[in-house]
Amino acid sequence: MSWLSIVGIGEDGLAGLGDAAKAAISGATHVFGGARHLELAASAIKGEPHPWQSPFSASIDAVLALRGHAVCVLASGDPFHYGVGATLARHVDASQLQVYPHPSSFSLAAARLGWPLQEVVSLSLHGRPLDLVRPHLHPGARILALTSDEHGPAQLAALLTEAGFGISIITVLEALGGPEETVRSHVAMRFALDGINPLNICAISVVALPGARVLPLTPGLDDALFEHDGQITKREIRALTLATLAPRRGETLWDIGAGSGSIAIEWMLADPSLKAIAIEADAERAARIARNATSFGVPDLAVIAGTAPGALAGLEPPHAIFIGGGGSDPGVLDAAIAALRPGGRLVANAVTLELEAMLLARHADLGGSLTRLAVDRADTIGSMTAWRPAMPIVQWAWSKS
Repeated sequence: MSWLSIVGIGEDGLAGLGDAAKAAISGATHVFGGARHLELAASAIKGEPHPWQSPFSASIDAVLALRGHAVCVLASGDPFHYGVGATLARHVDASQLQVYPHPSSFSLAAARLGWPLQEVVSLSLHGRPLDLVRPHLHPGARILALTSDEHGPAQLAALLTEAGFGISIITVLEALGGPEETVRSHVAMRFALDGINPLNICAISVVALPGARVLPLTPGLDDALFEHDGQITKREIRALTLATLAPRRGETLWDIGAGSGSIAIEWMLADPSLKAIAIEADAERAARIARNATSFGVPDLAVIAGTAPGALAGLEPPHAIFIGGGGSDPGVLDAAIAALRPGGRLVANAVTLELEAMLLARHADLGGSLTRLAVDRADTIGSMTAWRPAMPIVQWAWSKS
């Protein structure tokens, strides 16, 4: 039987709720929610109110400790759209839940603007890095971004301006659905709105200036987009390497000898569910990887400054491994093969004869596939043009049974 009710509530409070949702609140012996939610529903609460604690996990534990009692949790808007419902559902079976959704901030914003929600990028930047918006900055895109507080809109405007999207329009929608609802628009590069309500969502109509940092959707991004010192898997080889790594939803990659972090970054750009760990022995390069991750909108890339195989100890087991630099160091290939999950993929690129010899031996022993990759680029020689070959790559790809 359901013991836990989750009620989505808006800025219009009880007036925006149906009878069943109101009954769930009044019939609960314990009601959890933010201070604002508890105030909005105060006249219907008959049981004991519990404001959210810090850390938030303590409140989740308190809810679960009351299993079997009549418990109600108040949430903003739709509890299962970037809401507490998703957190609780990881601990409570759906058969024990009774959920009463309310229109989310995204739905209300789309309704105010006349934007088809299925054509809009919806992001929650509440308590998360604003850089997550960067991969979605494409000319003509429409983005709805939920912010953390009253400073979020100005910070978004600054990010857009820095990335070359300064003439984009930011519409700030505040306290949607309540008596203090406000909708105001401004150009990003001249953003000067003040007195912004902490409860806001930003609608961005993306317009790119010449030279804007647009991140294409295909693998093999331009090398010039990355900060690097020459230690980078070049774009053509990178595109082929990512195709061989074949990222799948929810997987984790180890990028060993990450250099500029280009493989790990493009792995994470392939899907928001993907994770990566970049292992780099050089501290300066490790710092550079972190900067690249931020500028590409994947700030959650984990960077380990250390030398493999020692630096691999204790890391989350990977579904895929790429070995670029340091693959010929003692123990690296063995440690990578041992750590790889069953069914996982390992791809190693060799430039040096030493690593190439090791990959040939592993191929003879374990199988997999060997591919020799060579790229020639047209270059000027005097007054004429000729092909200039890049260093060839030997690639070993292997799947663990």
